Amino acid sequence: MSHSVSRHSVGGPVEAGAPGLPASGGALGGASVPSRRRGPTPTARRQRRAAFLFLAPACFMVAVYVVWPIVSTIRLSFFNWDGMTEPTFIGLANYIELLHTPTFYTALKNNLIWLVLFLLAPPMGLGVALYLNQAVAGIRIVKSLFFAPFVLSGVVVGLVFSWFYDPTFGLLAMILGHGVPVLGDPRYATFGIVFAALWPQTAYCMILYLTGLTTLNAEQIEAARMEGAQGWSMLWHVILPQLRPTTFMAIVVTIIGALRSFDLISVMTGGGPFESSTVLAYFMYDQAIKYYRIGYSAAIAVVLFGIMLVYIVYHLRRMLRAEQ
Repeated sequence: MSHSVSRHSVGGPVEAGAPGLPASGGALGGASVPSRRRGPTPTARRQRRAAFLFLAPACFMVAVYVVWPIVSTIRLSFFNWDGMTEPTFIGLANYIELLHTPTFYTALKNNLIWLVLFLLAPPMGLGVALYLNQAVAGIRIVKSLFFAPFVLSGVVVGLVFSWFYDPTFGLLAMILGHGVPVLGDPRYATFGIVFAALWPQTAYCMILYLTGLTTLNAEQIEAARMEGAQGWSMLWHVILPQLRPTTFMAIVVTIIGALRSFDLISVMTGGGPFESSTVLAYFMYDQAIKYYRIGYSAAIAVVLFGIMLVYIVYHLRRMLRAEQ
């Protein structure tokens, strides 16, 4: 009798199946023993080690050829250096001078023109890719003709369009019936160079979209056809959503190409006439190679890198938000 009373006085009968108490509580007063966490298995450790070894060379190359040059350029932009003598720290003087230089604003305006007009390349490349994505006779020859501008160097493209624009014997003068000094007029020079650059850039975007069209989900397209989708509705609601990663890549590559444009400007106008067609990349080269102002050139490069970073981060966030 006393035994049962003592059991009830502690807080009720302790049984194996009592609610709220674990069956193994027993002698430990109902306290459960926390399970010991198991570490990674030997197989998981080997997989991590293998992944690290595979990534290490690429990470090393990125650190040496991408990260370190960026850090070095940012550091160099705070110095006055001609490439031969000892660098002299001058703080933000290069950036202050840059903000008071009219050529900088001309180059910035031309970069904006390049950026706006160059974004025509992805939709034009998509249109050409949709046209070439057909199983008809002779389509391979047509594909090779559209692919040809991509394999040409920028110097060759610049020379071809320089002859095309020549007001004396150029093809444009023959078409119009009179010569137009496209590359010799400050009003038209930048637009003429951008038009020349769109030729290979459209071909590059076409290749990206041709590759993306091969990965489309045929079942979704067939289901949309059964629902009556065709033409623009098929393109807008079925095909373009599946091409979103390809579109992102095409836009990013096009933006980078527009902001780092250099070779065509160097070949076709040399930044002229009267520095009217210069851009930040050519302005940076001009200051470094012609005038030996390496620190000032580094400041221009940092500004150009910041502009690129803003655009790329913006489009990357848009893509990630759309994916979510």
